[in-house]
Amino acid sequence: MTSFWYSRPTLEALHFLAMARAYLRFRDPRRKRSGKHLDEFYDRIWREAADQLGATYHPLGHHIADITLGDIRVRTVENTSSIDDPVTIAIALNKLLSYRLLDESGLPTPPHLGFTLKSIDQAGTFLAAHAPCVVKPAGGTGGGRGITTGIRTPSHLARAAALAAVYNDELLIERQVAGDNYRLLYLDGVLLDAFVRKLPTVVGDGRSSIARLVEQANAERLAQGSGVSQVLLTVDLDMRRTLATQGFSLRSVPGAGTVVTLKTVVNENRGDDNTTVTESLCPAIVEAGAQAAQALHVRLAGIDIITRDPSVPLADSGGVIIEVNTTPNYYYHYHKRDGCFPVAVHVLEHLLRSAPNPIPTEVA
Repeated sequence: MTSFWYSRPTLEALHFLAMARAYLRFRDPRRKRSGKHLDEFYDRIWREAADQLGATYHPLGHHIADITLGDIRVRTVENTSSIDDPVTIAIALNKLLSYRLLDESGLPTPPHLGFTLKSIDQAGTFLAAHAPCVVKPAGGTGGGRGITTGIRTPSHLARAAALAAVYNDELLIERQVAGDNYRLLYLDGVLLDAFVRKLPTVVGDGRSSIARLVEQANAERLAQGSGVSQVLLTVDLDMRRTLATQGFSLRSVPGAGTVVTLKTVVNENRGDDNTTVTESLCPAIVEAGAQAAQALHVRLAGIDIITRDPSVPLADSGGVIIEVNTTPNYYYHYHKRDGCFPVAVHVLEHLLRSAPNPIPTEVA
């Protein structure tokens, strides 16, 4: 693939535009309100876990808490605790390194390539052979930020790369694998909980544009706090690409009752979009998830899998492992269509029992 389809100044302009949009989203007061709802959620679940286990919960400020039981102390902040060490977390945050370790363990990952804005022609060659593709930051981010799906053309690639580079200089392009997104949660190799994550949607009323439906959905999320979703819907490149694959744009007015998929990146869905599948997963998939956690030496691991059929091994369905999370989000384990799984209780009990951290005694 030749480079005539973009110029360096054009790519830099796209990158600066993406940075400006990301900054405006960061400064959006509605998102700050939504973030406070998530902070309150984590404060609540750790406090409830401590109460259930007979421990004492003591907030230190900035959403950091001391949780003590006798002479044992555990500290938590949001979805982070001492259960995994900083080096393990750093390895998992490096998506290219994570993929290499998974590949070396014989686990399926999507065909992929690392690149930068300077080597985007290499990504263009990869795209020509593997479209549709996903472009994402290769590390240092989470929550779906900077990820764009449905990449089919050099123009899509340039815009997606410019966006991903806001979050990390190293970028990743991978073949987009068809199937549903599953999150499997392991603690020291034992599967605790698993659920299928459906994509975020809105339902047309025959009058409102999709942009207006997104505004209404975000207003509902703000009004109901963490009871609906952990985050607001973001109008970004992934939303535009996902709508385009259905023949829509943000200006489209879908008919009454028409379900419109907003994004292919799943992180901004609602709690009701997720359903427990712990007991229905193929044993080979459960084992593959445990092997993925072991490959990266992660104790508390959220393994993200794409598969068309969770009742058969990944090799039989063309399924893949797309991420190993060391600080997995607890939110959707508590907010699922079919009930709550109290992750904080299991993690805190494990820490208090198996990783004692005695409180230092004062020296007279």
